Amino acid sequence: MAEKASSTEVGKYGEDLAVQALCAHGYEIVEQNWRCQIGEIDVVARQDGEWVFVEVKTRQGTGHGTPEEGVTDVKRSRVLRVGLAYLAEHELEDVAWRVDVVAIELGKTGKVRRLAIYRDAVWAQDE
Repeated sequence: MAEKASSTEVGKYGEDLAVQALCAHGYEIVEQNWRCQIGEIDVVARQDGEWVFVEVKTRQGTGHGTPEEGVTDVKRSRVLRVGLAYLAEHELEDVAWRVDVVAIELGKTGKVRRLAIYRDAVWAQDE
């Protein structure tokens, strides 16, 4: 990862790292970057019989705060709405599902400083 990588490049790199980490933790990746009119889900996965919608936040350096701070109220609300849209479009009624967050901090050279997976991180009550 280049020191002057664009935010798009950092985001794509972070998503690739997140997928590797999720697979190592027993997630089955169903698809990446699923889009609808409302927005996008970074990763759609399954784990232990549950559908999992994963928001990935990657930060290189500390200028924009922690990755967790990037999961704003607006982002949480959108991820929940997009998750519901995914379930409806795929006719997945009465299934267990949740939203997880993967937070990644990179050093200036792109080396992973920290990667955390937050299970069940966003709830409908958060709205």
